[in-house]
Amino acid sequence: MSTLAYDGTAMLGRQLRRMRNNPGLLILTQTMPVSMLLFFGYVFGSALAVPGSEYRAFLVPGLLVATAAGGVMTGMFQAAQDVHRGVTDRFRTLPMSRAAVPAGQAVADVLVTAAGTVPFLLVGLAVGWRVEGGALAAAGGFGLLLLFRFACVWAGIHLGLLTRSEEAAGQLGGATFLLPLLSSAYIPTEGLPDGVRTAAEWNPISAVATALRDLFGNAPAPEGAAWPMAHPVAGSLAWCAVLLAVFVPLAVRRYARGER
Repeated sequence: MSTLAYDGTAMLGRQLRRMRNNPGLLILTQTMPVSMLLFFGYVFGSALAVPGSEYRAFLVPGLLVATAAGGVMTGMFQAAQDVHRGVTDRFRTLPMSRAAVPAGQAVADVLVTAAGTVPFLLVGLAVGWRVEGGALAAAGGFGLLLLFRFACVWAGIHLGLLTRSEEAAGQLGGATFLLPLLSSAYIPTEGLPDGVRTAAEWNPISAVATALRDLFGNAPAPEGAAWPMAHPVAGSLAWCAVLLAVFVPLAVRRYARGER
């Protein structure tokens, strides 16, 4: 087994134990999407009309992607926490691959996210959401969702290594809540003002949300939208590739350099 695979597996185990010993965070990340589904679906759902789709069926894929985008916040906070408490410095003195620590954190986060998606989907089924497309397309949709989460976590890890402070990471991470609001996660973009609509349609969250709706058979890609939403699967893969190409080397380099 290569050094990266061996060390990464060890860091993966460490990260999973860390999450197990912090049940409050797990409970919060599990209950928040469900609470938002019930709130938006029943409080706002009666006032929102989605062309050709029932609003809760439209909302479930959007909330899945909004939750995946939260990987920026969790990745940032956990990386900053390790730096602030000196854990990263201790790991850096060990004879191990420099990519193992951030890679283990990213993979562990994706595994926990995959498991945490199950109760949310069960609630989604209970409120009327269904997979209307084929099983293969639905599996592709879930794979795309986890790939997007993986890319977002790497972005968060890099930002967490930069901030080096739990407090700063917590405050900056809270700002990421605004990202899904400027997207098609909760509402269609067709009725937005031109400038806001353009920004929303080039938001990676919009591309992935549209791709999931298309793959699940909940709503087709909108006509006349920007390229990432008009070609949502290709647009989502492109966004994920860009995020990974930018933030994986930046995070690994920042981890290896430390405070320099």
